[in-house]
Amino acid sequence: MKRKEALDLVEESISERNLIKHMKALEAGMRELARYFDKDEEEWGIAGLLHDLDYEETEKDPDRHGLLTVDRLQNEDLTEKQLNAIKAHAGQKTPETRMEKSIYATDPLTGLIVAGALVHPDGLSEMDAEFIRNRYEESSFAKSVDREAIASCEDLGFELEEFFDLVLEGMQNIQDELGL
Repeated sequence: MKRKEALDLVEESISERNLIKHMKALEAGMRELARYFDKDEEEWGIAGLLHDLDYEETEKDPDRHGLLTVDRLQNEDLTEKQLNAIKAHAGQKTPETRMEKSIYATDPLTGLIVAGALVHPDGLSEMDAEFIRNRYEESSFAKSVDREAIASCEDLGFELEEFFDLVLEGMQNIQDELGL
């Protein structure tokens, strides 16, 4: 599936603008990680973009989150790796591959970065890994963010700040789209 097709599907399926921005933020983070790992940027990015395609339908039924997306996309031109990554982000399978571990750790980090951008005096553009680290360590800041999932970036060989830096860079590349 090409990005335009995936984005059209997102825009048709999701009514909440902030959710679309979140999906684009995860796409940007996944693309940056794909570059870092010398993987297929398009494949990783599309998995990130589509990861919450069923969120509005499953918000009150989280046991189905990710599974409806995979069912819906089963006959689309996606790889098994992408479908497994979508399941892994939602806890529907244990993250095993580099892509699965990346999407699992990056999803909550994008939320922390967005929350940080909203309180940073210069928004996303001047934010750095140290600022994110400080917010990460404040348990009262963005309480719903799964810090354990973010910390799983260590399974990919990252120190936290290095991981923060990469995902932040990806999001800064599209900061105008994100409105941050």
